[in-house]
Amino acid sequence: MKLTILGGGGFRVPLVYGALLGDRGEGRVTQVVLHDLDPQRLSAVTRVLAEQAAGVPDAPEVSATTDLDEALRGADFVFSAIRVGGLEGRAEDERVALAEGVLGQETVGAGGIAYGLRTVPVAVDIARRVARLAPDAWVINFTNPAGLVTEAMSRHLGDRVIGICDSPVGLGRRIARVLGANPKEAWIDYVGLNHLGWVRGLHIAGRDELPRLLADPDLLGSFEEGKLFGVDWLQSLGAIPNEYLHYYYFNREAVRSYQQAEKTRGAFLAGQQARFYEEMRRPDADALAAWDRTRAEREATYMAENRETAGAGERDADDLSGGYEKVALALMRAIARDERTTLILNVRNQSTLSVLDADAVIEVPCLVDANGAHPVAVAPLPDHATGLVCSVKAVEREVLAAAESGSRKTAVKAFALHPLVDSVNVAHRLVEGYTDVHPGLAYLG
Repeated sequence: MKLTILGGGGFRVPLVYGALLGDRGEGRVTQVVLHDLDPQRLSAVTRVLAEQAAGVPDAPEVSATTDLDEALRGADFVFSAIRVGGLEGRAEDERVALAEGVLGQETVGAGGIAYGLRTVPVAVDIARRVARLAPDAWVINFTNPAGLVTEAMSRHLGDRVIGICDSPVGLGRRIARVLGANPKEAWIDYVGLNHLGWVRGLHIAGRDELPRLLADPDLLGSFEEGKLFGVDWLQSLGAIPNEYLHYYYFNREAVRSYQQAEKTRGAFLAGQQARFYEEMRRPDADALAAWDRTRAEREATYMAENRETAGAGERDADDLSGGYEKVALALMRAIARDERTTLILNVRNQSTLSVLDADAVIEVPCLVDANGAHPVAVAPLPDHATGLVCSVKAVEREVLAAAESGSRKTAVKAFALHPLVDSVNVAHRLVEGYTDVHPGLAYLG
């Protein structure tokens, strides 16, 4: 089976390949094609993968190319893990937003809109090429903003594109662990959009154990989200939010912390990964060791500003292991082998949430089989959550409309309608600031 990874020179690709190395089942991936626009990054990641595969019998064969059409032809699965504008673009997203006193995070608020505006046209081009060159392929979208990009691609690929994120998986794992349960045996009632969802129940043997967690302040304050949001707020909500909702519930504090930070997250990662790729220019460099060292630092500093604002301290060691590659492998296995499973995924709504139309991409538990991912029926969201979901989905739709039409006015509207952008004048200045620094937004007229 052939797997094509778009953004194949990206830093997290070895996580995916590591998961593939552990898959010995029938119908497994035997060929991995890495595609990237940067030959030097491709070379670096290929070296890491070669060291990972050393001594592993029948490791998937790896090739690399800068030709997109060549990479897509004959693919059974396509992972889209691109970053339009690179980490330097992410740093600019943060800088422009923070200068206006609003959040610049890559998927939330102004930064997420800017990232979406330059990513959607590229993602749509990829979707059209997949439809033409590999019409039977399944596309698994890693590219952020994951829900928005998945919805853009679904307009050309239908349900054959599925978005994934490791945040809900990690959240469910932490809740199950603190309750003394096996995460694999838990049914997680999680509903929302990507980076905007809530765990409303965690069922073990048919019993919802979340009320027990919410009623125990010591237990509730013992894990990442309890430290991040505070026990009182979680008890008030009666649910456990995705960590990214910290940007909404504690927006002033988050913005101030980002403004006071020595470096933004994007600038930190850009410098860190530049050092890694520069090290890989040396023929004698230990590729896998350098990658492991860089990854450990990356994971340990994840959402550091938010944790500092909340006084949450360092991340637990168990939370440094990532997980999106495991979700991707489980998804591929379920489709390729009809190994039926349940995963939290980004898929078209159909009739799952009545407040959204059928084509809106949402993030919910799905039953996965050889025919794809099928969202399960869920109870309606409470009013406060419904309001946020509908508001942010409306913004995503404006981003899609701006990307399709090239309308600068529509782009301004997308920024102005976002709950974390508090002024139409600020929205105008954001569009001006972003078009000044991003060549990829030159299409906005």
